[in-house]
Formats: sequence, C-alpha cells, structure tokens
Amino acid sequence: MITLPDYNVLTYEPPKNVYGILAAPPCTEFSIAKGNKPRDFESAVPVMAACLRIVWQCRIAGTLKFWALENPVGFMRQFLGIPKYQFEHWEFGDPQIKRTDLWGYFREPRKTVHAKPEGLTKKYGSRINGRGWSKPTCPPEYAHLGLDRAAIRAITPPGFAQAFFKANQ
Repeated sequence: MITLPDYNVLTYEPPKNVYGILAAPPCTEFSIAKGNKPRDFESAVPVMAACLRIVWQCRIAGTLKFWALENPVGFMRQFLGIPKYQFEHWEFGDPQIKRTDLWGYFREPRKTVHAKPEGLTKKYGSRINGRGWSKPTCPPEYAHLGLDRAAIRAITPPGFAQAFFKANQ
C-alpha cells in the first residue's frame, strides 16, 4: 500500500500492473465544512488532477479494473460533476457523520447499516461528530506516519474500505 506522506502525488509515477485505485485527494479546499473561509483552488486542483493523471496512466497501461476518487460532499462537484456514488460513514459501521462522494469506474459497495444510529452528534470515544469535531485518534496502523488532525480525519473508514474491496476484488 502506498501512502501520500511517502510519495508526492504531483510527481508520482505508478508501477506496472495496478489493479485498482481508491484515491482520496485532500479535502481542505473542496469541503463545504470550510464555511466562508477563503479557498485555494489554485493549489488544490493540481492534486486532484494528479490523481486523475495516475488513473489515466494505469488505465492506458491496460490492467486497471476499477478506480475511484473519494471526497466529502463539496466543491469537487464543480470540477468533476455529479458523483457516481455517495455514502455516509455510518452506513458502513463507522460512527461518524460525513457525507462522502465517489467518482470513477467501480462496482458499488453494499451498505451494511440501513438505519441511522441514534446520537451521531454526540461524542464517540475521542471523536466528536458534526460541528464539534475535536481531536481524533489516529488508528494504530497509521501511527508511525505522524499524521495531523486533518490527515487523520481524511482516512477512509475501515467499514467502507472493506465493503469497497469486497465489491471490486
């Protein structure tokens, strides 16, 4: 598995025989959660474009079976159009409210939770959902990367990742 702290997506050249890509460009500038603060699309769009360039390179090489760009609901829609798929993290068992869009070519994962759990605006462990997001806890498998708060919040939820993998393997 490749993590962005180890690679620069702007200059990254993918290996041969890539089977699938699930990319999550940083949402800082695209998220509606930023409110009315100034946005820096000029620096954000090249990252999104680099993710697409990598997808295109792998697709042209002929081995890519699926690809998806993931980002919270927000301004990426103005650049990529209406997403193919949308989900909430809680629909895959993660106790978090975060509407997320997916663009790409993939089989849709099956949601594992169909009724919204009660109290999702309340505190869960060290995480608070909704407007009061406090200090999230970094999953142990990512602890060695020294991720900041935004990077921890951007981690694809494990329930969704497992369902996506199952649908696209």
